[in-house]
Amino acid sequence: MSMNEGYFSLKNKSAIVTGALGLLGMQHCFALKEAGASIIVCDQDENKCKQFASELENNSIGVGVNITEHSSVKNLLKTVQDNFESIDVLVNNAAVNDKFENADIALELSKFENYPLELWESSLKVNITGMFICCQVIGSEMAGRKSGSIINISSTYGIVAPDQSLYRDKKGAQHFYKTASYPTTKGAVISFTKFLASYWGNKGVRVNALSPGGVENCQEQFFVENYSCRTPLGRMANSSDYKGSIIFLASDASKYMTGANLVVDGGFTIW
Repeated sequence: MSMNEGYFSLKNKSAIVTGALGLLGMQHCFALKEAGASIIVCDQDENKCKQFASELENNSIGVGVNITEHSSVKNLLKTVQDNFESIDVLVNNAAVNDKFENADIALELSKFENYPLELWESSLKVNITGMFICCQVIGSEMAGRKSGSIINISSTYGIVAPDQSLYRDKKGAQHFYKTASYPTTKGAVISFTKFLASYWGNKGVRVNALSPGGVENCQEQFFVENYSCRTPLGRMANSSDYKGSIIFLASDASKYMTGANLVVDGGFTIW
């Protein structure tokens, strides 16, 4: 049985993906498209969203959105309603994950004692408030129709604290500290998911979280080796390793599942 058949089918369904132009966002779009869905590609650059949507086909469309602005998300809702009969899936994937471009100051700025307040507040605004707005605007439409699946992307660092030794090279030099904002906001994603699952359980809207492990993406070799050694499966994730999980949570294959946090991390959080 193919993904376009049975419980895993998303044929004639529409799926909104925020942060759709990112490494995992694109893979989420590919997965949902392969299961038969039409994709609403959402990110900040509308032209790039439209270009990617044209490559996905399946009547997919691209929409430029600022998820931290209520009016922008309301415009997204209207655009989707004008193009599709219903909104069936919402993947809240957009997020800020601190990266310091200047390696000379990354170590000092990433220390908790020095971490800039503006970076903390930016992460809260995108990772939590942006998710809240998307759920409030788009999820309310689902609740009114009494059907829908919301998937909030969390992280292993929403479950366990960062292991700062991963960012230390073989000579013992610390290159970077994982900052406070990302694990804090990703932990909030899981709590918010449980709240909304309970709140909309009687409305036919399922709300689940997906917590992926680290994805190999041109990191320094010492980090890849450190991460792999700390993971039971012995490697970092490939960007395509979460496609099955997204299809599962979006489709009827998980129709009796809500308020859960699906952990797909190669075993990283069991130690």
